[in-house]
Amino acid sequence: MDAAFVLVHSPSVGPGTWRPVAEELRAGGATVVVPSLAGVGAADPPFWPRVVELVGAAVAGLPADRSVVLVAHSNAGLFVPVVATAAARPVVGCLFVDAALPARQGSTAVATAEDIAFLREKAVDGVLPPWTAWFDDAEVAPMFPDPATRASVEAEQPRLPLSYYEQRIPVPEGWDAQPCGYLLFGPPYERVANEAAARGWAVERIPGLHLHQIVDPAGVAARIAGMARTWSPPSPSAGVRA
Repeated sequence: MDAAFVLVHSPSVGPGTWRPVAEELRAGGATVVVPSLAGVGAADPPFWPRVVELVGAAVAGLPADRSVVLVAHSNAGLFVPVVATAAARPVVGCLFVDAALPARQGSTAVATAEDIAFLREKAVDGVLPPWTAWFDDAEVAPMFPDPATRASVEAEQPRLPLSYYEQRIPVPEGWDAQPCGYLLFGPPYERVANEAAARGWAVERIPGLHLHQIVDPAGVAARIAGMARTWSPPSPSAGVRA
């Protein structure tokens, strides 16, 4: 397809979580942009306008007539509505990869009350430790293919303020007028994938853990390209389709 892929990482990690997939897509002839959301947590809340700004700046480097497919992983899924609405290039599809889903309208809480309580216990002076430090190593280590990859990913992790997870992100009406899809890796995102299916989206699965895109970048890149292959530039009557 002619559309460029915009791979958006969670602000809890860094662009390196998408870099191997970007390389695979480029090797197949695709144009790929991987915006860096580093520094998002350094601003005052709300933080979502900075995400929109950083993704928009990366997309602005594409030719004016180049359409894009937004591909969001994990927590980045919550920003898709505001990013898609503000995009300076036509968005022909949105793909959520083991990602959180935004509300259909209104606004979306970044974290539940239960999650906030969990995070509050880990925060020091309102600042959280890096994401992988939230969990036992027995849960973290299997997500990485090797120690070098883990070190590289962890070196990019920010220490986000607790207030980042306390924000709400607006959901502009009509953000999902283009096709949307969901690529599931595994627990605990099955419920989210079921919600995507209930919205009429295409849902596919590659069994793996939450960072499977760095474990099997070729497989994930092929599935992303395959899911996006039939998407075409939107028309005034376009709507969500599977």
